[in-house]
Amino acid sequence: MIPTRRATVAAIAALGLVGQARAADSPVVAAAADLASALPEVAAAFQRRSGKSVKLVFGSSGGFTQQILAGAPFEVFLSADEGYVAKLARAGRTEGPGELYAIGRIGLFLPDGSPLKNDMSLQDLGRAAQDGRLTRFAIANPEHAPYGRAARQALEHAGVWAAVRPKLVLGENVGQTTQFAASGSTQGGIIPLSLAAEPEVKRKGKFVLIPDDYYEPLRQRAALIKHAGPTARAFYGFLQTPEARAILATYGFALPR
Repeated sequence: MIPTRRATVAAIAALGLVGQARAADSPVVAAAADLASALPEVAAAFQRRSGKSVKLVFGSSGGFTQQILAGAPFEVFLSADEGYVAKLARAGRTEGPGELYAIGRIGLFLPDGSPLKNDMSLQDLGRAAQDGRLTRFAIANPEHAPYGRAARQALEHAGVWAAVRPKLVLGENVGQTTQFAASGSTQGGIIPLSLAAEPEVKRKGKFVLIPDDYYEPLRQRAALIKHAGPTARAFYGFLQTPEARAILATYGFALPR
């Protein structure tokens, strides 16, 4: 199951994650929702190598940025948009500019039984919005989710944004958006390749990549938050290793040089 719980400071405190992390030196890692399938494997590999563990919380990159600015006790941040890391760096909340760890990709997902065509150009989506076939379509909220912003850019590039916009169902993050699309509660959605690769999602529909030139590159950057502890620093370093990068590649992430 793809995690969709919105990560807030209150929720973390309620679950006792902060206290547990300090007691066991298991730092809390704030990660973009498109990593919900890949990052647990990376964390498991890190634990095998180091004997140390981290606690993963998934949500929207924009939401995490606001929480970190407000003092949320995260020690590592993996953003789906490097702009959010730059914002934190300018505010003095990170140790340096961070490291580019992946480049994300988006595509059109259609659940079984959808009346839409698996059209990477998105032209059938626009026609469906006008001829009545489309009533509900999922994307992440473009206001704070980088993948939602990329989805909007793709729809605008295809010239179908105006037609599709009244039909949109906005997810808080791409994890929730993927659930909307895969469950059939919408007739389709624009989701990350990394989540479309999850077996549970693949069984429920079809996915086609949207051309890269339809949207700005999803340059994903990680950063250490100021005052991060030794385990957080070790995990941050592990993210740059060939082993961690190979795991991300299996989930469809393009890797920076």
